[in-house]
Amino acid sequence: MGILTQLYRHSLTLLTDLYQLTMAYGYWKSEARETEAAFHLIFRTNPFKGGFSLACGLDYVIDFVNNVRFDKSDLAYLSTLKGHDGRPLFERDFLDHLRGLRITCDIDAVPEGTVVFPYEPVVRVQGPILEAQLLETPLLNLVNFQSLIATKAARVCMATQGEPVLEFGLRRAQGIDGALAASRAAYIGGCSATSNVLAGKLFDIPVAGTHAHSWVMCFDDEEESFRTYAKALPNNCVFLVDTYDSLEGVRKAVSVGQWLRAQGQELLGIRLDSGDLAQLSIDARKILDEGGFPNATIVASNELDEQAIAVLKEKGATIGLWGVGTKLATGYDQPAMGGVYKLAAVRRPGGVWQPRIKLSEEPAKISNPGLQQVRRFQHEGRFLGDVIYDLVTGFGWPEGAGNLRDAAASTDLLVPVVRQGRLVYNLPPITEARRRASEQLTGLPPAVRRLDKPEVYPVRLAPGLARLKHDLAEQARARSEKKFAD
Repeated sequence: MGILTQLYRHSLTLLTDLYQLTMAYGYWKSEARETEAAFHLIFRTNPFKGGFSLACGLDYVIDFVNNVRFDKSDLAYLSTLKGHDGRPLFERDFLDHLRGLRITCDIDAVPEGTVVFPYEPVVRVQGPILEAQLLETPLLNLVNFQSLIATKAARVCMATQGEPVLEFGLRRAQGIDGALAASRAAYIGGCSATSNVLAGKLFDIPVAGTHAHSWVMCFDDEEESFRTYAKALPNNCVFLVDTYDSLEGVRKAVSVGQWLRAQGQELLGIRLDSGDLAQLSIDARKILDEGGFPNATIVASNELDEQAIAVLKEKGATIGLWGVGTKLATGYDQPAMGGVYKLAAVRRPGGVWQPRIKLSEEPAKISNPGLQQVRRFQHEGRFLGDVIYDLVTGFGWPEGAGNLRDAAASTDLLVPVVRQGRLVYNLPPITEARRRASEQLTGLPPAVRRLDKPEVYPVRLAPGLARLKHDLAEQARARSEKKFAD
């Protein structure tokens, strides 16, 4: 049973925009109902002004697609929708069609944890246009947010330079769904653990946490609060020391740590949640070392993100574990990933694939046509560049791609996930997605991984796809101008 099914235990098929259903109805009532379509889910820009994106959410996509069912309550609700004339929006025969609908599409996708770049297809859907259209909104919902948070987590983890990150954004996340998806994506992106216990249960993510300021404030004396906690949980002692005076709190933590050691346990660390974290961590490190606890970890929190962490590292902070909450789980300072789902080809019954293109006055919004695949080239573990090509016109070397010819290996990123509605992909454990993300990030050139002003990773169109795009755009403009002239 998938995560979405476990959480909701009823149909999520209406997790869509109304216009997906009205278009589906229009297809069903016209000859287009026999048309096959190919859609691609892409991102137009990397989030956080960064040099890369991290694909995430495929597990949820598979779960959703496997369970597309319009149940009785869904159909009963749809039957109540009315047009502006007061008549039913959908006729009963269409609702009967939806009752028996199952996804029979082919779906290809990049595995979770794969580094991707603007305009590269992350998911390709091919199949009956009615079905493929209905998948647009849920796929964007499931992939956009998790990819955003996985990318943010990767950036945060890069900023700590190998020191572990604890995600604890549950209390500030956008609802239950946002919190769970964020915890999952953050772990894939590189976080070591989460404070979210339900996420730990559902996704098998390590959980971590100790106590809050309220624990300390409940007692008349700060040291008494530490000692009482140590008696209750002697194997989980990281004391929050900044309720009153941070450095005095560290000294009291050392005192209780000495008592713990006498009981055969060990002080694991202290947490700083306010103030000048750089200087406080330096001073706290000295107190801990002089008190006989050189292995006790200094944990820091308080509105951290990759930029704040980078500044603290530059100041020589002696922090060994970073607690990142609000700005990680909410994708601060970019609240949404701009993924889109674009039609790229259609095929009439018995015919061949006909590429389609969307034009725009904004060059960035002109879509790539055809059945797209991405080939990534690497040499000695380092990625050299990617080429997007059309499966019909085939792969070709783009102009100026001499360095790619020197690559020792290449990989096509999109892999088969669903064929005619049946899962053909061995869904890996979350730990494998996390490992893949780490390996992919290591493969990026350091200049592309930079937090600020990264270099642009080279992504080119294969010659066949570039020509196809140019020709289709010219034809579309010519048709538009002719119609206007007529």
